[in-house]
Amino acid sequence: MNTSDLQTVLSARLAAVKGRIAEACRRAGRTADGVTLVAVTKTVSPAVAALVPPLGVRALGESRPQELWRKAEAVAGADWHLIGHLQRNKIDRTVPLVSLVHSVDSVRVLDALNAFGQKRGAPVAVLLEVNCSGEESKGGFAPADVPALGDTLAGLGGVDVRGLMTMAAYSDDPAAARPTFARLRELRDQLRARTGLALNELSMGMSNDFEIGVEEGATLVRVGTTLFEGLSGERS
Repeated sequence: MNTSDLQTVLSARLAAVKGRIAEACRRAGRTADGVTLVAVTKTVSPAVAALVPPLGVRALGESRPQELWRKAEAVAGADWHLIGHLQRNKIDRTVPLVSLVHSVDSVRVLDALNAFGQKRGAPVAVLLEVNCSGEESKGGFAPADVPALGDTLAGLGGVDVRGLMTMAAYSDDPAAARPTFARLRELRDQLRARTGLALNELSMGMSNDFEIGVEEGATLVRVGTTLFEGLSGERS
């Protein structure tokens, strides 16, 4: 598929996803401008990822720091989001390239990011990942541990905790994700009441369930397969 054809396909897919987001917002009594579409580019080449920002979606997401480094060099005009696990030894190289880390999954990582933010004199924008589905294969804070994090967050000046993130268990029925997403929103509200932090962001919903995420209050949805299936491109 040549570049022109790729642009045509991506433009149509982006428009379709935006339309589905807008319709989910309508059902929930929300405005569509309150939801950011993060195009997850982990399955495509830098050349394909570079086609997305000119089509009006600047927020691009990567799971692996090394892949984010590679694409950040090649893709102009992107606003990068790290959505996968961040090891402490990759903080120095990764954080300067991203606008938001979705996946702070332990106090150890939170403390390391806090130290980095204090050292550079600007806080690191982060979300706390919560394992609301209870799956052993997923990382993140246990829901029961989230309220107590309020005391920890009060002393961290090197991070800007903007909200929470979760992943629902995969299901052929998107509605099965609703309890997981509702639980994340409840935990956010509890943590907000305890800390006084705004915690405006909720990152929840992927290709198979992002509309349910929007209905339950998501401000960020992470969509990859629906946008990029069959468009991997040549890897460089």
